[in-house]
Amino acid sequence: MTLLQASRFFSFFVTLASHSLAEISFNQEIRPILSAKCIMCHGPDDGIDTKGKPNRKAGLRLDTPEGAYQKNQEGLQAIKPGSLDQSEAWIRITDKNDPMPPEDGHAKPLTESEKELIKEWIQQGANYEAFWSFVSPKEQSLPSVENKNWPKNEIDYFTLATMERAGKSPKTRADKRTLIRRLSLDLTGLPPSLEEIREFLSDESPDAYKALVDRLLAKPAYGEHMAKYWLDLVRVADTNGNHHDHFRDHSPFRDWVIRAFNQNLPYDEFTKYQIAGDLYEEPSQDQLIASGFNRLHLIIDVGTALPEESHFKNVVDRVSAVGTAFMGLTMGCAVCHDHKYDPITMKDFYQMYAFFNNFDGTPETGGRGTPDFYRGLQKPYIDLPTKEQQSRMSGFDAAIAQTRTKIAEIQKLLNGPVIPSDHAEFGTLTKEQVTATLKETEKQLSELEKQKKGLERQITGAMIMRERDEVRPTHLRIRGNYDQIGEEVSRNTPAFLPPLTTTGPTPSRMDLANWLTSQSNPLTARVAVNRFWQQIFGTGIVKTSEDFGAQGMWPSHPKLLDFLTVRFTKSGWKVKELMKTLVLSETYQQSSRGTSVDFESDPENRLLARGSRTRLDAEVIRDQILAVTDLLDPTMGGRSVKTPQPEGLWKMVALPSSFPNRFEPASGNDVRRRSIYTFWKRGLAPPQMTIFDAPSRDSCVARRERTNTPLQALLMMNEPEYYQAATHKAKSIINEPGNEEEKLSTLYETITSHPPDHARLESLKVGLKTFKEAKNELFAWTMIVHTLLNQDSFKTRE
Repeated sequence: MTLLQASRFFSFFVTLASHSLAEISFNQEIRPILSAKCIMCHGPDDGIDTKGKPNRKAGLRLDTPEGAYQKNQEGLQAIKPGSLDQSEAWIRITDKNDPMPPEDGHAKPLTESEKELIKEWIQQGANYEAFWSFVSPKEQSLPSVENKNWPKNEIDYFTLATMERAGKSPKTRADKRTLIRRLSLDLTGLPPSLEEIREFLSDESPDAYKALVDRLLAKPAYGEHMAKYWLDLVRVADTNGNHHDHFRDHSPFRDWVIRAFNQNLPYDEFTKYQIAGDLYEEPSQDQLIASGFNRLHLIIDVGTALPEESHFKNVVDRVSAVGTAFMGLTMGCAVCHDHKYDPITMKDFYQMYAFFNNFDGTPETGGRGTPDFYRGLQKPYIDLPTKEQQSRMSGFDAAIAQTRTKIAEIQKLLNGPVIPSDHAEFGTLTKEQVTATLKETEKQLSELEKQKKGLERQITGAMIMRERDEVRPTHLRIRGNYDQIGEEVSRNTPAFLPPLTTTGPTPSRMDLANWLTSQSNPLTARVAVNRFWQQIFGTGIVKTSEDFGAQGMWPSHPKLLDFLTVRFTKSGWKVKELMKTLVLSETYQQSSRGTSVDFESDPENRLLARGSRTRLDAEVIRDQILAVTDLLDPTMGGRSVKTPQPEGLWKMVALPSSFPNRFEPASGNDVRRRSIYTFWKRGLAPPQMTIFDAPSRDSCVARRERTNTPLQALLMMNEPEYYQAATHKAKSIINEPGNEEEKLSTLYETITSHPPDHARLESLKVGLKTFKEAKNELFAWTMIVHTLLNQDSFKTRE
């Protein structure tokens, strides 16, 4: 036996011994086993499969004590608390001839350690617990810690207590240069400038770091960075996604999200605006724009499918989006049958469906050739003209009205027997001359209307939600088929969660929005806090931030999550206050450096015994390149920009009749704007983004995967946009004062936020000398800049 094998062997028995002394936690230790190995066949779903067989095998349900303890017709119990011999489930688990789960089933066999846990749990009384995320968060007292000098705020007590229980100690605080770079990237998605670095380094006051946090939270770039994650979550894109994948303009919604974060709109209001912004008594423009959340789903072109099918898919998408974005639940799993793992029934799903089933608009795009089509809009929507556009539109309306009046007057004259000789304008003209005037005036009207349509195409509009006057009935759909109608259901929320409070005879989306943000709802605030934590620390306290159900992962720090959730709601749902609390913690400020033992024992840093080190998101990498090479255009808002990409890519996904069907890149400063303003075609998202794991925006994405592939390195080395940025920076370096060593030092610090040490500086000098052998100084400096942009440290958040 090797030393490693011996260590693992010893650890296994230590674990068993510790379990024999401590009470087994059903939620933390038993439920994950049942969810992975048993609940597929013995869970909430008691429907019938396509072959007419029960989905719940043997009528046995193991996710509830009522189901597990119940005796069958033969008097047998699946689980008899305290008795292995009378627990039929345990007998089947240990049956060598026909074990459960079956060897040819959907799940892998139980491991020995899993069997031991179940055995101990049954012997201890087989106690069940309500699922942790379905119970409202509770006030938490700070845990006691041995190292009382380390914590700087409440977060640190919770993380340190967990470290100490695991025999770990926190790392020292990162140096100031690392901190300002980390903080700037985490709060604004942009690197610090040299001036900002030097200002922070020179500020030796105790509040220097706190002041830096406040400055970054006040930057407009903060809202742009925060919005990126929300756009992923609610699948904002610039095209329809289905079939023709036509242009659809959701830029006003994107810009509202940015404004909401910058203005620190309370998260409960942020939620209500999106769910039911159109239902306020006198909705503001922002509330109406926010209600466009209900219009962000994929949509198909008219004539491609039956309208009834399109309508069904749209509403299902809306409900699934609410489930993912606000509740952290996979609601869409209950479209066809009761949820396999969570207590969400088909009836629950279609009762939620009923809230979004009353949209007053068509389910498909149409109107090809109209201004609305080219504007990427589908009714209902509101126009958002600029002051200049509004003035011009008023001018066109007045001129058109005046011209139509004149045409009507001329036609009236021509319909008479003669032109009155005393007519002020036409009294001296013949009918032929008046007829000619009529034709000329009609041409003028046609030209005015043409110019007005041209202006209309330039005016941005925001698609909004609107209710029908007559409530559309909602029915279950058998097996999730849009044309197989089941029983009628009424608007309501899932039965396993707190009840809905209504303000009228028919529950409204506003009632639903209030329910989502009520103090009794255990999910909305907790899910939001976890996602904001994920943005800052790289991984959520609940790693599966998209799934707070039974298939999700157990929180690494459950009491900390409850503590932060309660504080968040008590603060008035203030997001900036929460973000400030997170980054002011000593937990956040730790160095990310660790030993091989640290990375081997806790590779995902779930104990938070060091600072998080993660690959930066695609947008942050691109924006950082533009920022450090002095190319970034800070202009905010407006329609999305088609940033350069290789020619011909759209040919693979755009039909001849798609609009647009040809990729025409932007020019000038537009191509230098932040990546959040990049045009996002669902059929083929920007390749610079997807290569670095950005989603297609076809569906709601709560967390991006992080991969490391050769394509990423090839993109960084060969993307023309990035090479041009390096050339632009090289030109400015050549014209800067100072010798080569000074220029190299300044360049290195600009790109990395750190000065180069002696070895790095010497390497840069050798590299510059080598590149200069090509007898082209611009080429030499370009290659130096390009090399630094390709460093791992440039793409990584330390």
